[in-house]
Amino acid sequence: MTDQSNRILSELPQRLHHNAYVCSNQERTRQFYEDVIGLPLLATWVEEAEFPQFPGKRLAYSHTFYGIGDGGALAFFEFPDPEAAAAFKAQQQPSFVHIALAVSDAAQKEIKQRLTDAGKPVRQVDHGYCTSIYVQDPDGLIVEFTADAPDADKIAAHQRATAHETLRRWSSGDRTVNNDIRPHR
Repeated sequence: MTDQSNRILSELPQRLHHNAYVCSNQERTRQFYEDVIGLPLLATWVEEAEFPQFPGKRLAYSHTFYGIGDGGALAFFEFPDPEAAAAFKAQQQPSFVHIALAVSDAAQKEIKQRLTDAGKPVRQVDHGYCTSIYVQDPDGLIVEFTADAPDADKIAAHQRATAHETLRRWSSGDRTVNNDIRPHR
């Protein structure tokens, strides 16, 4: 195994500050993330700036932040200018493009119930190392709420110890499945 220590930062980022998306309606987004999911609205900034896509034109926009437990946030931009709104519109993504938030088992159950009560379709998947629920927000962003397996620390330690070798095998064409803890379908 190669020594990776010279390639790893001496101090890793402390946390995700925020992950930003574009929404088409801030109030509808607030209702979903605050009223249904339960993430608190922490800030709403109204700003104006020039963007490279629209030289010489100053655009107004709002930027909201919804808190998560580690101090980070999900953030959303809305542009009232129709041309900017069309240019920056959130694009429908495949299920592999999503945000995943770690939650406790109890929080996951509560969120699932809140979504069900709000009539939102929820998909649940047991990955073996975690169980996840998936839902789409009002603009089609897929949000995953994941609860770790009881032995997550042991699983993570094994993955850290084998990650480089497994990646080398994959890159050389070996497609042998290594998730032997995921329930088979």
